[in-house]
Amino acid sequence: MCYSVVMIDKNLIEKLRKVTKEEEAILSGDNTVQMSLYSGRGDFVIESERMLQKGKLIDIRPHTRYVHFPKHRHDYIEIIYMCSGHTINIIDDNVRIDLKEGELLFLNQNATQEILPAGSDDIAVNFIVLPQFFDTAFDMLRDESILRDFLIGTLSSNNTMGNYLHFQVSDILPVQNLLENMIWALVNDQQSRRNINQTTMGLLLMQLVGYTDRLSSSDPNQYEQNLVFTCLKYIEENYKTATLTELSGLVSMPDYQLSRFIRQHAGGTFKELLQRKRLNQAAFLLSTTKLPVEHIISVVGYDNTSYFHRIFRSHFGMSPKDYRLEHSS
Repeated sequence: MCYSVVMIDKNLIEKLRKVTKEEEAILSGDNTVQMSLYSGRGDFVIESERMLQKGKLIDIRPHTRYVHFPKHRHDYIEIIYMCSGHTINIIDDNVRIDLKEGELLFLNQNATQEILPAGSDDIAVNFIVLPQFFDTAFDMLRDESILRDFLIGTLSSNNTMGNYLHFQVSDILPVQNLLENMIWALVNDQQSRRNINQTTMGLLLMQLVGYTDRLSSSDPNQYEQNLVFTCLKYIEENYKTATLTELSGLVSMPDYQLSRFIRQHAGGTFKELLQRKRLNQAAFLLSTTKLPVEHIISVVGYDNTSYFHRIFRSHFGMSPKDYRLEHSS
């Protein structure tokens, strides 16, 4: 599949293109990565304390070109953005990803990565991100509760759905603009950059949850991720009338098989995920509108008032009325 590419600012590209001291050594004949720059461990886990200044939650560094970068892991979350050219990444020993200009690759702490030599025009930016940096971003995704939960799982070290996400979003202008803004702020050491970048990351994730169809399918785990996203997106967009039967028809999978798949890979049964979405949407409406409770019950897809009150109290520990009093602006 081919997409048109949004070009990053030329001045920023030239800054990122500059040959680093490490690359100078490689070009002078030292054809190996200086592992001591990255790790003090024998199993080559790149350590955040060597990549980040003390107190920082995020930073960027251009990928080291001209050399084969050997198999390694990270003790942080890495997001790779391909500014120009491409790189070949080997993930978890057997998944080959050709990361092209404008694309994004998320790696969690369990992923192993190996990178084939990149040329002078193959400019990748590595975002080095500590998990707590995402706190603001995930708070911004509260209206996308199910997808937010899935992304949190994807970015955690105990995720069962695979260790990476590859977004082919080179033609999505808002995504490209947000990434360029973050890179610019970090390269230029912008004032108040932590708040700016945490908010920008939140906006970026909000964009990406709308483009789950742009996740690549390089291996079976990625196919499973795509199917989970399809199921979760269906619930997000159709929570009032959603049914397992309708969803199974959309994904061409028998009800019983889809039910088992969702239970194994999405953190709950179809009924539990649907109920969670409806209750969270009800809570959102209670805290942000003056709609009568009876109307909200109908809006989120329930027709049994007493049942709704019972499950709402069980989920939030209080009645809808008390929730509104406690959480309304």
